[in-house]
Amino acid sequence: MKVRCLIVDDEPLAVQLIQKHIERIESLEVSTTCNNALKAFEILNTQEIDLMFLDIKMPNITGLDFLKTIKNPPKTIFTTAYRDYAIESYDLDVVDYLLKPITFERFFKSVDRFLRNKKQNVSELEVLSEEREFKFLKSGNKHHKVFFDDILFVESIKDYVRIHLVNDKRIVVKYKIGDMERDLKKQDFFRVHRSYIINKKRITAFSSNEIEIDSIEVPIGASYKEEVNTFLNTVKEL
Repeated sequence: MKVRCLIVDDEPLAVQLIQKHIERIESLEVSTTCNNALKAFEILNTQEIDLMFLDIKMPNITGLDFLKTIKNPPKTIFTTAYRDYAIESYDLDVVDYLLKPITFERFFKSVDRFLRNKKQNVSELEVLSEEREFKFLKSGNKHHKVFFDDILFVESIKDYVRIHLVNDKRIVVKYKIGDMERDLKKQDFFRVHRSYIINKKRITAFSSNEIEIDSIEVPIGASYKEEVNTFLNTVKEL
């Protein structure tokens, strides 16, 4: 069964571009399009939508405010010309935040993330969850149950941290990275840069200047290099 998509954007050219991108992916189909949030609300109440492509700057009500008002919204990818709302958008547990003009390569990466998360075996995770350590972390108006062993790495963004999880999930939390480091100290985590904490068990490759986790390269900070290299040397000997 194809993924049913809704495009919400007041720019006709932007709608056409997303439609063309969707047509190139066999597992997706455009259910309908509209140019404002009020019409989108009607559609969501009358149609089954799996994935919504939502513009932010629109008349009457912004995409951000609209998403905040919906109960049980479909998975959402923001499509916008503005960078300013990225942190706020991740508080809403969106799949991704795409900046216009949207290339097909970047679009495909977001859709691929959605499709892989969709295939996740939820029942298997629920069985394992009782035996794993976790912490509830507040992002936006929700408290998310985060299992420590699901964390790939933590990234500092001023007064916030972005927690990168398995299956390309991410949540943004109002937290100083130093406080996060203390919370994770008893777990298998390691500060490798003033802006990054990594999960030791998730390392897939490394060099003298960076550590790779799930194909993402995390830099090693100059002031952390000696301690990190000492740890990596012990890994090489295993």
